[in-house]
Amino acid sequence: VQLVESGGGSVQVGGSLRLSCLVIGNIANMNCIAWFRQVPGKEREGVAAICRLGGTTYADSVKGRFSVSNAYAERTLYLQMDDLRPEDTAMYYCAVRTSGWTRPLVPEPYNSWGQGTQVTVS
Repeated sequence: VQLVESGGGSVQVGGSLRLSCLVIGNIANMNCIAWFRQVPGKEREGVAAICRLGGTTYADSVKGRFSVSNAYAERTLYLQMDDLRPEDTAMYYCAVRTSGWTRPLVPEPYNSWGQGTQVTVS
């Protein structure tokens, strides 16, 4: 599959953004779809994931502030981000894994990635 993220930008502390991830291609084998983020010099961090088995998972750092949802008809995964903080500044990536569903916020099992969209909070 091909993944195309959009919706990033610059926002003030406490503001909101909604990221979108358009999935192009065969989604039949998609076990999990997730959002990750990365800042230069740090490891990629799982933010939120939706899996066929296992439901929705959030990183502790975003619980209560971020919400992930999907719209199958639109083939789109959304990440609503509220009460943004400077530490949320990162490149945000959408990713898909086609096998397994355990540890959904670990990046290694994901085999398709988007190009990323930058989020800057200041």
